[in-house]
Amino acid sequence: MSFHPNEIQRRGRLASYALAAVFALLAVAFFRTQVMRHAQYVLESEQNRLREVPLPAPRGIIYDRGGQIIAENLPGYTVSLLSPGVDSLRAALRRLSGTITLTSEQVDVAVRRFRRAPNRPAVILADASFDVVSVLEEHRVEFPGLIIQASPKRYYPDGASVASFVGYTGEITEGELGSRSYRGYKAGQAVGKGGLEKQYETRLRGREGTRFVEVDARGRVVREAGARADIAPERSEPLYTNIDLDLQRYVVSLFGDSLQGGAVALDPSSGAVLALHSAPTYDPNRFTGGIPADYWRALNEDPRRPLYNKVLQGRYEPGSTWKLATAAVALQEGVATLDDRMPAPCTGGYQFGNRYFRCWEKKGHGSISLREAIAVSCDVYFYQLGLKIGLTRLIAGGVSLKFREKTGIDLPEESPSLFPYAVDYYNKRYGARGWSSAVTLNLAIGQGENSQTVLNMARFYTALATDGRLATPSVVRRPPTRDSILALTPVQLRALREAMAGVVQAGGTAASAAIVGVRLAGKTGTAQNAQEPTRDHSWFVGMAPAEDPRVVVAVMLEFGGHGTRAARVASKIVERYLRARTAPIPVTEARVRPVGGP
Repeated sequence: MSFHPNEIQRRGRLASYALAAVFALLAVAFFRTQVMRHAQYVLESEQNRLREVPLPAPRGIIYDRGGQIIAENLPGYTVSLLSPGVDSLRAALRRLSGTITLTSEQVDVAVRRFRRAPNRPAVILADASFDVVSVLEEHRVEFPGLIIQASPKRYYPDGASVASFVGYTGEITEGELGSRSYRGYKAGQAVGKGGLEKQYETRLRGREGTRFVEVDARGRVVREAGARADIAPERSEPLYTNIDLDLQRYVVSLFGDSLQGGAVALDPSSGAVLALHSAPTYDPNRFTGGIPADYWRALNEDPRRPLYNKVLQGRYEPGSTWKLATAAVALQEGVATLDDRMPAPCTGGYQFGNRYFRCWEKKGHGSISLREAIAVSCDVYFYQLGLKIGLTRLIAGGVSLKFREKTGIDLPEESPSLFPYAVDYYNKRYGARGWSSAVTLNLAIGQGENSQTVLNMARFYTALATDGRLATPSVVRRPPTRDSILALTPVQLRALREAMAGVVQAGGTAASAAIVGVRLAGKTGTAQNAQEPTRDHSWFVGMAPAEDPRVVVAVMLEFGGHGTRAARVASKIVERYLRARTAPIPVTEARVRPVGGP
């Protein structure tokens, strides 16, 4: 078969065009691959060839007011495994368990970590001992994906003594990774879980670095150094607090292992938290690298609730410590003066309607003034004073004195105190006819529908200790915040402090707590316990020196009985702080026996 010459030329041109089109397409594809998408393919190649090994950043050091270390970082070791998949990881962990002891829980946690971040090494041991690391180094050739590296671990030199305010650190959870608060965090990183560690997480965390290792197609490490330039971690700035660590240690020693409750010491002029302790407590060092299951179980099953901060979260009827609020409301409303006496003298009780309300002193106190009633804590006087104020004004006064609010301390998980918002509170809780005006009597003496935190009571007393302005408690150094809540004259405030000084003098309810050479002013409280009516809580909130207070201390002892017991603990705290300001006491002398006695 023959073709016309023109047909042959035509077909030749078509073939040339087709080849040109193919070469053009190949050129375009080559250009896109080698030029336009070069960076993408290089990145994918790098990701296949390189694995990121996180370099944890040392957290910021936390100091007390004198420069003593509260939280620091010590050298530690982490053990991780690189793996191409879950099955390979499980197989490697089975082999690894023949060399070191690995529990089934540790294996499961490692697998979960891998699933959250498959391109990062799965952490097997977050806080490996030197002995374990030594054994693994001897067998490293058997585990090609093994990564052993130095890693800073959080350490608290005073351990349990600072747990109530410093908190602890732990591995970030899946829930936290998905929240806005932890945007930018990666699986496996340590974050603050409570106290200052959580409150100031963004200031303490630092910036994580990265080390790159080269792996083969099966995920085995072929080169650990020089695969790519490392990114060094960055340490964060230190955190300076108002805590007096020597005083904190002393407060903890007073509680010992026998007392449970809480105590806080504040500078009334600034709100600086000098010491804060909830007893019993826990050791935050046990949480570093993952808390042991048996220790976590023991903490949660302990009926004394060591994980429950009794200063910030515990809410208790304040008892007679609240009588100063009743007195302040009466003075502000012009209902009474410090020299006024009530119509009915105290004979050991007060008849109101068909109910007889008892005074703690069965013999009675007779006819006394308000200043005397504060000193001897006469219930009968305050029953009548509450009725004279009236329920509406008494509730409004409590609300204006911040007894329904949080203090605003720079610690997480603070509970608001409980207090009626208005008379309608009783209607909604008990029904319109389910209560009587007798609730006024209970409210006037700090009982009934009134539950306060230890910290909120201390905050209220900072207003009594100064010019009527309460100070916002602050653990970390920051500009002080004060809020005017008491519309009392300087003369009235001084008179209230003098009345409270009578509490700690001969004839007062806390005479046994007097300090030689220092005038302590305050108020005891023996508060009923709704859960166990036969075991009262012991309260004391006070200040010193009475003429110019420099410290406010609040102590609450669960099931402590009469308020004098808390008063004796508080007076020791006050004395320690004031004496140390003029003659520092060595830290070793702070280790004293717990306060005992009735």
